[in-house]
Amino acid sequence: MTLPHRTRLSPRATQIVQAARGLLESNGVEAMTMRLLAEFLEMRAPSLYKHFRNKEAIEIALIEQGLTDIGTVLHEAVATPDPDGTIPTLLRTYRRHALAQPNLYRLSTQGELPREQLAEGLEEWAGTPFFLAAGEAHLAQALWSFAHGMVILELDNRFPPGNLDATWQAGATAFNTAAAHVPAT
Repeated sequence: MTLPHRTRLSPRATQIVQAARGLLESNGVEAMTMRLLAEFLEMRAPSLYKHFRNKEAIEIALIEQGLTDIGTVLHEAVATPDPDGTIPTLLRTYRRHALAQPNLYRLSTQGELPREQLAEGLEEWAGTPFFLAAGEAHLAQALWSFAHGMVILELDNRFPPGNLDATWQAGATAFNTAAAHVPAT
């Protein structure tokens, strides 16, 4: 499955989205305002509206970037043979990527997803590595739910002090066992 075609942005719109991404990661989504973004770009806030109709449109562009980025690294992870197996590799890659850009990760994965405004097929493409690793759609959804829940709890510092690697490994082992019992199609 190839990466779905995304809407091409003008060079200035691309610059705005990249600046928004920087502000998002440093300040969080709540602090990312059109005024602050305009100040960062050294322009007047109304000028942003020549390129994006509102803040939500910029957030949609960021969500598309977030899904594209994580989908790309996950597709690479499942395509690369690893002696640990596909599921542990997928989970390690997912965790590392999400923790490296926590605010973009949160924007892309929390709250209601504006599917109708995203590039057609992007959500499915980004999630396909979970299906490729698990071998069955419901198990793939459960695997993503495990990974997402673990990342959010880790970002929110909700685990007691200790080695989370062991918890991730326990999940990988459980999903490997479940995937081994998926009937061949």
